[in-house]
Amino acid sequence: MSIPVNPGLQTRCQQIVTSPTLTPQQKHHFLALEAENSLPYPALPQAAREALDEGAICDMFEGHAPYKPRYVLPDYAKFLANGSAWLELEGAKDLDDALSLLTILYHHVPSVTGLPVYLGQLDALLQPYVIILTQEEIDIRIKRFWRYLDRTLPDAFVHANIGPYDTPVTRAILRADAELKQVAPNLTFIYDPQITPDDLLLEVACNICACSKPHIANGPLHDNIFTKGDYGIVSCYNSLPLGGGGSTLVRLNLKVIAEGSRSLEEFFTRRLPHYCQQQLAIIDARCDFLYQQSGFFEHSFLVQEGLIAADRFAPMFGIYGLAEAVNILCEKANI
Repeated sequence: MSIPVNPGLQTRCQQIVTSPTLTPQQKHHFLALEAENSLPYPALPQAAREALDEGAICDMFEGHAPYKPRYVLPDYAKFLANGSAWLELEGAKDLDDALSLLTILYHHVPSVTGLPVYLGQLDALLQPYVIILTQEEIDIRIKRFWRYLDRTLPDAFVHANIGPYDTPVTRAILRADAELKQVAPNLTFIYDPQITPDDLLLEVACNICACSKPHIANGPLHDNIFTKGDYGIVSCYNSLPLGGGGSTLVRLNLKVIAEGSRSLEEFFTRRLPHYCQQQLAIIDARCDFLYQQSGFFEHSFLVQEGLIAADRFAPMFGIYGLAEAVNILCEKANI
């Protein structure tokens, strides 16, 4: 019995395995993506398929068969308190336990990159386990942990949060980040003027000058959108529900849509509404596969142990090419 071979797929796989620049882990990831993309795309209306093919909509190269959510934000506090039956781990009793447990769980949190995109609100997570440690002892452990994260999860999508409270762990993380100047993990400080002392905000500003991190998020604004402390900020700027995440991300290419518009009016009254509907159709199709066909929410231990829940995930509707679209439309309208 002969097995048919797709020459194009075989060529792409050969290029991956012989690449002189990819690590074995990266080759593994890209080979898996090629296998996934050899499967049929989730069923789409013809107009949505055409929008993808012409580049008016981008599915962010998440793959043809979404078998895991794009961004996953586990309830790390619950994990540290209870441990995990699936991983055969007891809950943490001190800071060393907590750091060890987190490093284990991180390797089991899926995402679009294959690496966890959310490491937790680290200062709030770890502070209860400090107990009797001195600041110097905390600093040593956090610096070691910070170096570990960069060497094992080397991706700027990997993201941690700190703030708005001032704790010994908050200060230790800022010191480690400024000294090591690593790309990973990326970092957001959640700022609340009613909680965050000025000297801590000043240290955050000094860190930005030293290593371009952390980003600063408006705590009260996010608290009004979510429940206070019930969200995480991942991948620099995406705010998502804690214990859930982002199921998929699809983006409109406003530049392409503007280029195909004969006038400003046509852009807003006909083409933009049309492509928004096609984007929603693509989101629906991808979510249907993830929820109804992939089995992720039935079989993942993260769901079974209450670290994430299906109803805490939201699809993400994005746009890009805005500045180019404005220029194109202004030129067409003689503005």
